[in-house]
Amino acid sequence: MTADELRQMIVDALPGARVEVSGDGDHFEAVVVSERFEGLPLVQRHQAVYAALGDAFSGALHALSLRTLTPAEAEG
Repeated sequence: MTADELRQMIVDALPGARVEVSGDGDHFEAVVVSERFEGLPLVQRHQAVYAALGDAFSGALHALSLRTLTPAEAEG
């Protein structure tokens, strides 16, 4: 799996999100900024991203470090 593939999976599940993914092989870091995160605790934000990745964790993806922000949090 590539960073671009991972990014596209997240964008497809969270339309309008700004997504930056770095890393290679099986370890990645992602920053996801979405209005959908407004009012959600951190664990639910991360669950939304993990849901977007589906079965990726059972295969090529082994580690993902996440930063999930609302647009206001990203600006500040």
